[in-house]
Amino acid sequence: MNTKKAVIVDYGMGNIFSIQMAVNAIGGAAEVSSVPTTIAGADRIILPGVGAFQKAMDELQKMKLIDTIRAFVGTGRPVIGICLGMQLLFSESYEFGEHKGLNLIEGKVLRFHKSEADQYHKIPQIGWNDIKMPSGNVMNLWANTVLDGIVPGSFFYFVHSFYCKPDNQDNVLAETSYGRDTFCSVARKDNVWGCQFHPERSAEKGLLIYKNFFDL
Repeated sequence: MNTKKAVIVDYGMGNIFSIQMAVNAIGGAAEVSSVPTTIAGADRIILPGVGAFQKAMDELQKMKLIDTIRAFVGTGRPVIGICLGMQLLFSESYEFGEHKGLNLIEGKVLRFHKSEADQYHKIPQIGWNDIKMPSGNVMNLWANTVLDGIVPGSFFYFVHSFYCKPDNQDNVLAETSYGRDTFCSVARKDNVWGCQFHPERSAEKGLLIYKNFFDL
């Protein structure tokens, strides 16, 4: 069993118990909390999220968690954002206006391009899609990361209408294509990680991502 403890940040907008069950399945320990001191004392934190970007930021602000998360990142301990949680890591979102994010990874959150003629790529994207290496990168890019042991082309479960676009291509760990867009499906900047898909809903490969996150 991995002795490191994670805190799943509870700000009222995430599928926290599914994540906790996934962590338990890989032998890890995860506590659900919205208490700043508890979060600050964790070995690593998981930032979930389902819903609207601005409401999520408002809830984090209301619970005084924005500075807590930023300070945690400054210690060098690992942080991972899941789905909306990944989007919150970025500088700003254009979901129903323009809204500031945590700015832990420089970049924007944008809506999928819609094509009336495309009957096969409806928005939101709901379902399984594959992840691949960013173009121009070598095959060992995923070694010693949350994607260690994942084969390019593996499928994961997505539910989203918006996607992340890092300013720096070096922050793109994996890409996925949907309709007219190829987007960042796994991001990384130093000790900050993000998955646009839901690992906890992605069977064994998703559990491997959580295991890798605990082994960092």
